[in-house]
Amino acid sequence: MASTYLVTGGAGFIGSHIAESLLQDGQRVRVIDNLLTGKRENLDYLGGLDGDFDYAIGDINDIDLLRRLMRGGDFVLHQAALPSVPRSLADPLETHRHCLTGTLNVLVAARDCGVRRVVYAASSSAYGDQPGDAKRESMRPDPISPYGVAKLAGEYYAAAFTGSFGLETVALRYFNVFGPRQDPASEYAAVIPRFITLMLDGKQPRIYGDGEQSRDFTYIDNVVRGNLLACAAPEASGATINLAAGGRVTLNDLVEQLNAALGTDLPPIHTDERRGDIKHSRADVTKAKALLGFAPAIDFAEGLRRTVDWYRERA
Repeated sequence: MASTYLVTGGAGFIGSHIAESLLQDGQRVRVIDNLLTGKRENLDYLGGLDGDFDYAIGDINDIDLLRRLMRGGDFVLHQAALPSVPRSLADPLETHRHCLTGTLNVLVAARDCGVRRVVYAASSSAYGDQPGDAKRESMRPDPISPYGVAKLAGEYYAAAFTGSFGLETVALRYFNVFGPRQDPASEYAAVIPRFITLMLDGKQPRIYGDGEQSRDFTYIDNVVRGNLLACAAPEASGATINLAAGGRVTLNDLVEQLNAALGTDLPPIHTDERRGDIKHSRADVTKAKALLGFAPAIDFAEGLRRTVDWYRERA
């Protein structure tokens, strides 16, 4: 039997992939997006798929609109945010409004409408730049950017709504998600689409620092699967869970692999490190396996190949 899902930020990179998977599975999907970072072409694409799909162009700070979209709904997959650490350093108040005040509105509306569960897109930026081989949920959070603080506070709100109001919530800490449909053009674009599009154009990628900083790059299909598992996992309510591949790739490694995939020979340009950047970010995914039954299905190499192919076809 089909369920009804609201995907906030459903015109964005991650949200549109989640909505696509739900529609392909025969679920009823509603989307809200203010198109600040989401794309209308993603909505057009979703609307062209077979399935029960509706959307509203609007802001998650409009709680009346949220209540209308959630009425009669089963699950909320809350992806809407104003992403990017550098952007939060430039404008902390705007990041707070979209990431935290908006999240509180989503939780209040979900409580009021009797939604079964809210799955919240949290962030590995909550850990800050802590030492150690892998980030574990038992570590004390230590965010070093306004974005990290806002996303962490959203986790606390989600857990509080579970404890205080009985609203089931799950917070999934994402680690450097990448894949098709990720926007390479923004000033705050994620590193993989930015590097791919530059190198396809014969330009050298720019690395802030020595390039030995490492990331747990996680292909989008793994994140979609983790979200869907989190909707149904009985023991996950109220929990915060890492959602990642559990791997480690340096930015220098990334450029080398992209050169091999693209048939190019473009060494990176190294510049000064950026404020707020974390040196190493890798997830321990033991808890995701235990509570969600999650294991990454697409490894980094295969995900990078698929992503390069997608951007190459559109170059």
